Amino acid sequence: MRKSMKQRAGSKKHRGRRCLCRQCEFEKSSCPQHRGCFALIVGFFFLLPAPSSLLHAQIPSGQEVIDKMSDVLSPTNSKGVVSQTIVTSSGKIRTFEFEMYSANQGEKTLIRYIKPTSVKGQAFLMLNNSEDIWTYFPRTKRVRKLASHAKKQKVQGGDFTFEDFSSSDTWKEDYVSTNLGEVKFKGQKCWKLQADETESNESDYPQVILYIRRSDYHPIQMDFYDDKQVLAKSLYLENIEMIDNYPTARTMIMKNHLKGSETRMEIKSISYNWNPPKGFFSERNLKK
Repeated sequence: MRKSMKQRAGSKKHRGRRCLCRQCEFEKSSCPQHRGCFALIVGFFFLLPAPSSLLHAQIPSGQEVIDKMSDVLSPTNSKGVVSQTIVTSSGKIRTFEFEMYSANQGEKTLIRYIKPTSVKGQAFLMLNNSEDIWTYFPRTKRVRKLASHAKKQKVQGGDFTFEDFSSSDTWKEDYVSTNLGEVKFKGQKCWKLQADETESNESDYPQVILYIRRSDYHPIQMDFYDDKQVLAKSLYLENIEMIDNYPTARTMIMKNHLKGSETRMEIKSISYNWNPPKGFFSERNLKK
């Protein structure tokens, strides 16, 4: 039988909106055999991998992460009181307390010991990111400039060196950093960085692995490797709090894996809203 004009019109309508499977004359929304084909095709599209350029755009470079970390660790000025506990390889414990002042994003630092009595008044002045160091001993009442290599010396025989107190901007000069991607470390989302020494680097550690929080770019651990690729020491940064709009690690532990010693720094008080008076970072001020 011949189809009526209405039936033929309906057939044309179905043919114009056929199911995407191309195997029937039904509309894609009412195909009894291939009702879900459209949804499957759309779903497959979203399962396709994103273009590599888009993925890389979401991962900052190692240098970008280091820059942000340096900003976090280098407030313009600061002053505080810090306790220093040294545990030697033999298990002997020594405890100190000192005042610490810093300016120009860590380029200038002054440390003055207030406890125990045996070292009270002893002070260190570090300028040019610890390239120039002066020390003052109350017993002799003399200021003495240390040799240039003194920045690698341990402070009070502990595991922190003088250069550990200098600006974090030196990371940019001494290392080339590579972002190894996001990892979950100690329960936190972190960027894992591998920092390899540059030709100008004079450090004893040609490679450092850093774990830096994604949330605020504050590091939570740094592993230092010697020239034999042996893990020599680690810096642990804990109890991070927001102080004067700066995330601040109230506890810093430097552990020497080769010697079995460690030094713990506890920030008892700190302020970043401090401006040093004129002449504060000077040899003359060391005696006060």
